[in-house]
Amino acid sequence: MPDAQLLAAQDLRLDVNVLDYAILALYFLVVLGIGFAAKRAIRTSLDFFLSGRALPAWITGLAFMSANLGATEVLGMAANGAQYGAMTLHYYWIGAVPAMVFLGVVMMPFYYRSKVHSVPEFMRRRFNGATQLLNAGTFAVAQILIAGINLYALALIMDAMLGWPLWLSVLVSAAIVLAYITLGGLSSAIYNEVMQFFVIVAGLVPVVIIGLTRVGGFSGLGEKVKQSVLGEGGLHTWAHTAGTDNPLNANWIGLVFGLGFVLSFGYWTTNFAEVQRALSARNTTAARLTPIVAAYPKLVIPVVTVIPGLIAVVLFGNLGKDGGPTYNEAIPLLMNEFLPNGVLGVAVTGLLASFMAGMAANISGFNTVFTQDIWKAHINGDHPDEWYVRLGRIATVVGVLAGIGTAFIAAGFGNIMNYLQSLFSFFNAPLFATFIIGLFWRRMTAWAGFWGLLSGTVCAFASYILYKAGVVDFGTELNASFWGAGIAFVVDAIVSVVVTLATTPKPDSELRGLVYGLSDASVSDDALAGDAAWYRSPLVLGAGAVVLAAAFYLPFL
Repeated sequence: MPDAQLLAAQDLRLDVNVLDYAILALYFLVVLGIGFAAKRAIRTSLDFFLSGRALPAWITGLAFMSANLGATEVLGMAANGAQYGAMTLHYYWIGAVPAMVFLGVVMMPFYYRSKVHSVPEFMRRRFNGATQLLNAGTFAVAQILIAGINLYALALIMDAMLGWPLWLSVLVSAAIVLAYITLGGLSSAIYNEVMQFFVIVAGLVPVVIIGLTRVGGFSGLGEKVKQSVLGEGGLHTWAHTAGTDNPLNANWIGLVFGLGFVLSFGYWTTNFAEVQRALSARNTTAARLTPIVAAYPKLVIPVVTVIPGLIAVVLFGNLGKDGGPTYNEAIPLLMNEFLPNGVLGVAVTGLLASFMAGMAANISGFNTVFTQDIWKAHINGDHPDEWYVRLGRIATVVGVLAGIGTAFIAAGFGNIMNYLQSLFSFFNAPLFATFIIGLFWRRMTAWAGFWGLLSGTVCAFASYILYKAGVVDFGTELNASFWGAGIAFVVDAIVSVVVTLATTPKPDSELRGLVYGLSDASVSDDALAGDAAWYRSPLVLGAGAVVLAAAFYLPFL
């Protein structure tokens, strides 16, 4: 095997045949069939937006995982693996699992028992309507931008298969997602996401197995990574993080505080596109178990995302370089290189499934927040329930159309993960600061929530603009997002404290069930038979996931 295979950016064209297209067509028929089946169960807005709160933990847990396993995960983490090496593992073992466990153990009881439709609605109850509207507005914008990322990645694969121009691929891809979300609401999204999880894994595993065989197994991959542009640093996670002499140009402060705390907890605990899956669970225990069930597959997902990125960087010598394919194309290049027809069809279907799962999560989150937290709460809440179901379907159409526009923004980034992490630092980091302080400090006032959230968001934007203008140097875009998130959190916290000291807090009677230490006695116990068993304990299962995450680091220190 040659040390490097040079490809031009325009060389990517998947060698699909009739068998591959047949597999893909069968998948689309199943997806739409699930949409039509879910439509029959839609009776109320609760059915459309939260699946009637009737799903078991294993369903919501896999949907929680699959909703995150979109284009940003599959293409983005493979791109990161190629560009930054093993340091990409931080996004899983410190940047996801601890926050997912915290969500299940600590925060889900507050979300679920308050019977809210969304995170912004929780913010209204804890703070005020202005904070709800600000959170809903920023969340809606973020979901449309992230939907554009998923839609662009979906179109990238359509282009590689059919040679269609980007605009046509975007339109066709958007129509597919629009169909099944409009039909069946969240239930359609969730049941498709469970199926898509297995399709995604089935599509990526052959790439990993054949790729490792081609480079000489794990040991051969390690030796070739050392000889690549990543060098020895491409195989380590914590080495040289006392400074910035590592592929990510990040030190341990940015990794632990910026990624491991602010970005991670901000995303997993306040991102409604994820939390919505847990809110659809059948009782409090199932809701708490949802992110914890998802944490276990999250531990091993790097096998099908990061490893392919490392394989790609040693096989394709000009990956990410001028005139060569972008980092985003690492997975499609490997598929085309390794997989025979039939298997290629399964892999392409897995990729398309991942993008559809991610976009469906964005759009189902958007339609709920727009309908419940913007229109119903602040424009006109005086309509019958079925009227809001229709509005939710209209919002789905609007969201997909807006996502088509933002897909062309995503097309301007060679690594979509850099773009995504910047968005998280803008929108999730300050929200997490407001939420976590308000959850544990009952003295925090309503207007402290609003002004803290606004100031943190503005400062995150300012940090990024200063980095792009060359005023401050964070080394890489990912490291800039770590620091931007940390700055947003600190500013939000300071402003929240200052405003709290100058304003009047809510009485305890209005905070019951919304802050730590003030339970709501009116909420009945919804435990089911078997929930008390140790193997269904969120604390026990959560602790196991965190211990495994720490242990997985050992070979990559």
